[in-house]
Amino acid sequence: MPKSRRAQLVALTKTAKKTRDHKASVVDEIRSAIDEHETLYLFSYENMRSNKFKAIRMDFRKPDMEGKSSRIFLGKNKLLQIAMGRTPEEEYGDNLRQVSKLTSGSVGLILTSRPRDEVESYFSSLVEEDYARAGSKASQKFVITNEMVATHPVSMVEQFRKLGLPVEVQNGRVGLIGGKTEHVVCKEGVTLSAEACKLLVHFGVKLAEFRVKLICRWSSGDGDFQMLDE
Repeated sequence: MPKSRRAQLVALTKTAKKTRDHKASVVDEIRSAIDEHETLYLFSYENMRSNKFKAIRMDFRKPDMEGKSSRIFLGKNKLLQIAMGRTPEEEYGDNLRQVSKLTSGSVGLILTSRPRDEVESYFSSLVEEDYARAGSKASQKFVITNEMVATHPVSMVEQFRKLGLPVEVQNGRVGLIGGKTEHVVCKEGVTLSAEACKLLVHFGVKLAEFRVKLICRWSSGDGDFQMLDE
């Protein structure tokens, strides 16, 4: 019987070398993009959604007037810092260490040669409502009323109960238990559970915003560094 590939041991030295090589290639890729483009932006993001961010990548992949496609880098902040440099001696370009200092949390880099007003206008209007995910904070209070559940078929009762909504069948209609007129799903600032998020989706309530903010701008021509999100 052939051995399972999963059961084979791999020398840690080999995986470590592969990891080092991969990290080095990422750093080289970022530095090449810095060389090829006029401007670097550091951006932050909230409520990341892969499908929405994919749209941003596609928009910036379109060639500019010079035929260049912008580059976007997301990933390990430490690698981004190494690529830019963290000290005057290490920095890949004048003042890039200033960008490195701000590279923490949910951030990424955009390398582009597009006009400044075009880039900054694009992101200033980039806000889209979306459904909140479990573990996030509720941006507002949401209440389900008796009238809202009464429009549902009685076959939904068990499903609602599993989601923490106290309902029962009353005279052939769905209603809140105990004569209640409303049920609070969440309050502002409270951490949302998976069940609460499913109820929000069911009732079409979007409490999250997908947002990308530009934090700072760096110019490769003269090393000019500017804060944008203050």
